Amino acid sequence: MALAISGCRCQLREVVLKDKPPSMLEFSPKGTVPVLVFADGTVLEESLEIMQWALKRNDPQGWLMHQHGTTEQVAALIETSDRDFKHHLDRFKYATRYQGADPEHHRGQAELFIGQLESLLEDRSHLFGHELSLADVAIGPFVRQFANADRSQFLASAYPRVIDWLHRFVTNSVFTGVMTKYPQWHDGDPITTFG
Repeated sequence: MALAISGCRCQLREVVLKDKPPSMLEFSPKGTVPVLVFADGTVLEESLEIMQWALKRNDPQGWLMHQHGTTEQVAALIETSDRDFKHHLDRFKYATRYQGADPEHHRGQAELFIGQLESLLEDRSHLFGHELSLADVAIGPFVRQFANADRSQFLASAYPRVIDWLHRFVTNSVFTGVMTKYPQWHDGDPITTFG
């Protein structure tokens, strides 16, 4: 979303994680996505640093700005999402991948973060104001995964503001615009341009 809104153009290579191309692993041995590789060989391997790089180049909708809270509070919430919430989300959604994981325990732990978001949304439509910002875009996809893991339970939960916020996020034209499905990329395939 940040690449799209900032107007950055790049070559897109759709990766299937069960079948990672060797060229990807040459640039990023940890084998996770996304990976942004520059012509000079510089590599960014974290979603947040790619988002920040793109928005520092061009931020036409002011996603790096926020009406409420400090830059430190925004960073702390994103860090909590990336570290704690994602940890519990993975063990709730993919419990069979984690030996001894109790999905209901991890759902409950993940809901602590959802409750924190519910409180933030008490007097605003987005996490740090009334406009979409970096925090919404960094956290929204993980909350979407949580919601989709058990949609009926999420919609019946005590988090109506998060439900509304998530609905606005997934129906946002930037989000829907970048959710195009691409075929898996293989060495030698024609170039797919994104942005």
